[in-house]
Amino acid sequence: MQITRVGFGAWAIGGGNWEYGWGPQQDEESIAAIHQALDHGVNWIDTAAVYGLGHSEEIVAKALSGMSEKPLVFTKCSLIWEENGDGSVNSWQKADSIRKECEDSLRRLQTDVIDLYQVHWPFPEDQIEEGWETVVALKKEGKVKHIGVSNYNVEQMELIKQYGEVETLQPPYSLVKPEVQESILPYCGKNNIGVIVYSPMYSGMLTGKMTRERVKNFPDNDWRKKNDEFQEPNLTRNLAIQDLLIEIGKKHGKSAAEVSIAWTLKNPNVTAAIVGARNARQVDGTVGAADFALTDEDLAQIDEFLAANPKS
Repeated sequence: MQITRVGFGAWAIGGGNWEYGWGPQQDEESIAAIHQALDHGVNWIDTAAVYGLGHSEEIVAKALSGMSEKPLVFTKCSLIWEENGDGSVNSWQKADSIRKECEDSLRRLQTDVIDLYQVHWPFPEDQIEEGWETVVALKKEGKVKHIGVSNYNVEQMELIKQYGEVETLQPPYSLVKPEVQESILPYCGKNNIGVIVYSPMYSGMLTGKMTRERVKNFPDNDWRKKNDEFQEPNLTRNLAIQDLLIEIGKKHGKSAAEVSIAWTLKNPNVTAAIVGARNARQVDGTVGAADFALTDEDLAQIDEFLAANPKS
C-alpha cells in the first residue's frame, strides 16, 4: 500500500457511549471532518470495530457512500462488547469470535474487503497465536487485503510471525509516550514492518488547544477525564511540552499539533501517523504535518527540554 504520511483517525468520532469514548459527538461534524481530510489529499482512514461500539465504522461508511474513488480503510478486531450492555469491552481472540467481528465490520463498512485488518490488543496472551492464525486465514480467503497488529511488543510479534508475516504495527507514539522508539520501532525497521503510529498529539494534549480548564471540564464520558497524563503531576509537564511546541511552531508558521505530529514522522522507522479529528477545523490544523520537517535546532530544543524535565 502507498499511503500518505498522515491518515485520518476515527477513534473520537465513535462518540461517548462506551468505555473509552470521547464525550458527545455530532455525526455531521464527523462526516465533514472525513471529507475535509480527503480534500486535503489524505488517502486512508483508520477505525476499529470497538470505537463507539460499531458506530465509528458506520460513520466512515456513511461519509464514503457514493464516492467513485474511495480511500483505503483500516479497521481492527479483538475487542468485543455485549449488545445493550454498559459500554464496557473485553479482549478476545478465539477464531470464531474474530471471524464474526470481520463479518460485522464488513457489513458496517459496507464493503466486500478490508484494506488493512489489525488485531487491536495482544490479549488474552494465551490466545494471540490463535487470533493471528485466524487473521492470516482471512487474508488468504480474500476477506482482507493486508494484516497487522496494534499495541504488540517485540516478543509478541516474534511469536506470531511463524503463522504469517506481520505487515504492520500500530503503536502509541508521541512526546508524551515515546517508549516504543527504544526497541519496538527499530525492530519494525529491521523486519520491514510498516508502522502507523497513533495518538501523536496524545489525544489532544499537544494540539496547542489544551488547558487546565478544558481538562477540568471534560464530560464524564470522556475517557481522558481519568487518564493519568491529564492529571497531576503529569499534566503540568505535558502542558509545558505543549508550550514548547507552540513556540517552535510559531517560527515555522505551524500549529503545535503539526509540530507534535512531525516529531513522530522524523523517526526513520515510522511510515505514517494516525491523526484524529472531530470536525473540519481540526483537520485544517493538522494536515500540514505531512510535509513539514523539523530542523536540527528544533529537535535539539525538544531533546534539551525532555532531558531537563524527565517524567516523574
